[in-house]
Amino acid sequence: MVQVVGLSFALGALTAATLVWRLDAADIPMSGVSATEAEIAALEASRRTPAALPAHNPPAEPQGAQRPRTPSPVGTTGTAAHATVISDLRARDLEMPVAGVDDDDLRDTFSEARGARSHEALDIMAPRHTPVRAVEGGRIAKLFTSKAGGLTIYQFDPSETFSYYYAHLDRYAAGLKEGQVVKRGQVIGFVGTTGNAAPDAPHLHFAIFRLTPQRQWWQGEPINPYPVLR
Repeated sequence: MVQVVGLSFALGALTAATLVWRLDAADIPMSGVSATEAEIAALEASRRTPAALPAHNPPAEPQGAQRPRTPSPVGTTGTAAHATVISDLRARDLEMPVAGVDDDDLRDTFSEARGARSHEALDIMAPRHTPVRAVEGGRIAKLFTSKAGGLTIYQFDPSETFSYYYAHLDRYAAGLKEGQVVKRGQVIGFVGTTGNAAPDAPHLHFAIFRLTPQRQWWQGEPINPYPVLR
C-alpha cells in the first residue's frame, strides 16, 4: 500500500512539473537562448496579475428631461363647423351659460385674432362671481387648470358628440367633480379672471367643439357659439 501511494504521488508530481514546463515554454521566446530566472519570475508575475478588462461604456439611462414628453392638452383645435351642425345645436335651445346675460348682450368674438391664431370662442362679460351654468345636461369630462384658460371645465353633451368649454373661472361650484352628470341650467362655476384674462375684465370664455371619434376632452372642431346662443 505504501509503495502504491508513493508511486501515485511521484506520478502526480511528474505530471504537474511537465504541465508547468509546457506552459513556461509557450511563454518563452524560441530564440535558442535559455530563459533566465528573472524572465521566468516576470512570466509568473504576469500570470498572477489579471489582464485589464476592455473598456465598457453601457448606454446611460436617459434623464427624465430627455425622455419624450406627451404633448400637453391645448384646448380646442380645428376649424369652424358647418352651418348644419350649428342648426342642430340651435334646435337644442341651449341655456345661456352666464346668469343674467341676455342674448342681445353677446358680441361675436369667435374670429377675433389672438396673437397668431383666431379666438375660436365667445367671451361673455359679467361681474366676478356671477354663476356659470351648464348649457345642457351631460357629463363633466374634465376639470383642468391651464396657463391660458385658468380654471376650466370640459362638459360633454349627452351623446358625447360635443364638448362645452368654460374657462377663466373664479372657482368651481361646491362638490363639482369629474364624471359627474349635470342638468341643464345647473350652476357649475363662477365667472373670474384666472389664466390669461385681464384682472379688470372678468368674463366667461365659452367654446363649443365637435369631438373627434376618440372623444379626447381637449381636441375637436370648434363651432362658433354666437349663432348657436343667438
